[in-house]
Amino acid sequence: MYNVKDKVVVVTGGSEGIGKALVDVLLQKGAKVATCGRDYDKLYVLQTQYPGKPLLIYAADVSRQIDCENFINETIKLYGTIDILVNNAGLSMRALFSETELETLKRLMDVNFWGAVYCTKFALPYILKQKGQLVSVSSVAGYRGLPGRTGYSASKHALNGWMEALRTELLYSGVNVMWVCPGFTSSNIRNAALNKNAEPQGESPLNEKQLMSAEECAAHIMEAIEKRKRTIVLTTQGKETVYLNKILPALADKLVYRFFYKKGQLVN
Repeated sequence: MYNVKDKVVVVTGGSEGIGKALVDVLLQKGAKVATCGRDYDKLYVLQTQYPGKPLLIYAADVSRQIDCENFINETIKLYGTIDILVNNAGLSMRALFSETELETLKRLMDVNFWGAVYCTKFALPYILKQKGQLVSVSSVAGYRGLPGRTGYSASKHALNGWMEALRTELLYSGVNVMWVCPGFTSSNIRNAALNKNAEPQGESPLNEKQLMSAEECAAHIMEAIEKRKRTIVLTTQGKETVYLNKILPALADKLVYRFFYKKGQLVN
C-alpha cells in the first residue's frame, strides 16, 4: 500500500470540483500539496481553510507552457521534490461539431491534453527519482466518443493514448502511471463547458443531484493511488459504456445516441 503521508503531491485544477476534493483528502492524509488554478481568489479561499497545512497555491493556466513550468518550479523551491502529479485540470464542451468554432476545439486540446503534457514534462525528472506516480484524470469520453463533445472526446482520447505510451516507456522505472475515467460527476466542469462560440455555457444539462459527487470520486482516486492501479473507470454507466463499445460498438452507437438525443435534438 502506497502511503501519501509526507509525500509531495501536485494537483492541477485544485480550486474546485474533483481537484479540490483531492486536495482536501490529501491534506487530511498528511501529504504536502501544491495546486494551481486560473482563479486566484478561489485558490486563496482554499488556502484559508487549511491554516498551517503544507499547501502551495499558484495561479496558472495549464494551457500555457510557461505557467506550467513556473508552477512546477515553485513547487520544487518549496518542497524540493515531487512524488505524485495529478493532471486534473480540465475543460468540457457542449455543441455540435457542425456549429462549433474551431477555437472551441483548440482550447479543449490546449487544456486537457497539452496542460497534462506540459506539467508532466517538467515534473517527471523528480517523479522518476522518487519512483512516484503520474496520474491523469481522463473520461469515459477517452474510450468512447460522445456527441456534442467532439473536442472533449478527442482531447481525452489523446490523453489516454499518451498515458498508455508513457506507461510502457516507464514500465521498469518504478513509476506508476495511471489514468482515471470518472464518468458523469457532479462538479463545475459542465457549467464551465464551452459552447459553440468557445464561451462557458453557464449551466448543466444534467441533474447534478443524481451524479457521483466530487468527494466520492476523489475517494476512489485516492484508493487507486494507494494501490498503484493502472487505470480505473468509475460509475456503472461508465463501465457499461466502455465495455459495450469494445464488444458491440454498433449497439453502443445507438445507446449513446439515445442518451444524448431526444427527438433528434441534443439534450445532454
